[in-house]
Amino acid sequence: MNAAGRLGVYAAGLAVVFTGAFTAAGVAVPEETVAAWTQTAEGHEVDQHNGGHKASAAPTATGAAGSMVPGVAVEQDGYLLQEVSAPGAVGQAGRLSFAIAGPDGAPVTEFETEHGKDLHLIVVRSDGTRYRHVHPVMDQGGRWSLPWQWEAAGTYRIYADGMPAGAGKSLTLTRTVDVAGMFEPAAPAPTATDDVDGFRVSLNGDLSAGAASALTVNVARDGKPVTNLEPYLGAYGHLVALRSGDLAYLHVHPEGAGPVEGEVSGPEVQFAATAPTPGRYYLYFDFQVDGQVHSARFVLDTTGSAHNPPNGSTGTPGSADHSHSGH
Repeated sequence: MNAAGRLGVYAAGLAVVFTGAFTAAGVAVPEETVAAWTQTAEGHEVDQHNGGHKASAAPTATGAAGSMVPGVAVEQDGYLLQEVSAPGAVGQAGRLSFAIAGPDGAPVTEFETEHGKDLHLIVVRSDGTRYRHVHPVMDQGGRWSLPWQWEAAGTYRIYADGMPAGAGKSLTLTRTVDVAGMFEPAAPAPTATDDVDGFRVSLNGDLSAGAASALTVNVARDGKPVTNLEPYLGAYGHLVALRSGDLAYLHVHPEGAGPVEGEVSGPEVQFAATAPTPGRYYLYFDFQVDGQVHSARFVLDTTGSAHNPPNGSTGTPGSADHSHSGH
């Protein structure tokens, strides 16, 4: 399925609606989409004594009308993210693996290709750090896996995004995994810039609850604009947004026809964003230069400005860990 010409919203229906576009392109956000995200989900505490390797089901949440809110549940439309197997402690080498069962209870073995991949896997710790966007491989029995090693203890959210053949739409299924070890939670402060792999990535604009906001990502290196952003998964930039508190998830791609392979862009990528509720949001921007994928993270409060964050923050880079394995 060629999805390069449409907005790639994996978790359609969440109220944090981030609609992306290059240059002056934009897209309208339906009011019913904003209204759909009305509940939050409780997280899990890390068990430091039982090995911490067993994945637990992420709690479900329902909207005002009782419908399931995408991005916070193990099940959607009869499809179930089965128990995740992963190393149980920091530094332990192994594999992260799982299967997605269909309405008939059997593992799904056929998926539609979206943005160049059959499945996108997002992993992030509950404090918004240790973000990874990777692409596991499925065996003939429908089990997805890839080599895995945890670098820090904590509770992690696993998001599996894909379109099972016959489902008719993308699904976002999630579980939590507890990793044993000394857990040192981070408290990311609002920041609109990030230094990653020699790049200075900045986010300009305000994020307002209940109103559309224009956000522009700018990529520089050695003080010079980067004008060779390469196509990655059918776009020049990808945005993942998580709401602090319940980590409800939305993955967005730029609107319009995808870039032609071999063409480059930059230094700016523009997005339009609507945050439905006041609060803090984690945003992750994936981009590719010289064949290497990089991830920048921003932390925005709806009460502040991306170029002038609240609470005394100067907008300097945060202390988030940046992991890029498996892109």
